[in-house]
Amino acid sequence: MITNTAVSHSPQYDDSEFEYAGFWIRFAACIVDNLIIMIIFAPYWFYNYQQMAAMPVDQIPFYSTGDAILNLVLAAAAIWFWVKKGATPGKMLFGLQVRDAKTGQFISVPRALLRYFSYLISSVILCLGFIWVGFDKKKQGWHDKIAKTVVVKRIR
Repeated sequence: MITNTAVSHSPQYDDSEFEYAGFWIRFAACIVDNLIIMIIFAPYWFYNYQQMAAMPVDQIPFYSTGDAILNLVLAAAAIWFWVKKGATPGKMLFGLQVRDAKTGQFISVPRALLRYFSYLISSVILCLGFIWVGFDKKKQGWHDKIAKTVVVKRIR
């Protein structure tokens, strides 16, 4: 079980070394992740929007195949980072990790998929599911609660 201030005992680490990560540090990590995404995909966006600018307005697609592929790549990357590294690059920069709320271990692929797709629920009503992190005793957003995950920070 998880205590109010730290993740429970696990063969991988001592729970006294971790605390739940709050809203602002998670928000900063999100900004870093989004800056990385913007830098990596800027050439694609520039090319794609240049192509659309040359099209008649009534022929511009609402959602292109390239957009779908990009979204799949971003989802796969987030899931891979959570499962293999315990964190996306932004979270790593701040020493944060996504863990299973019960075991304290890195999350599995099914749990990572559930967490990723639960972002939709966290964002649908004015992003209240993300803001909830600031008020929850375990610092869990709605997506964390659904996927049974916590985000922790090493304190030693």
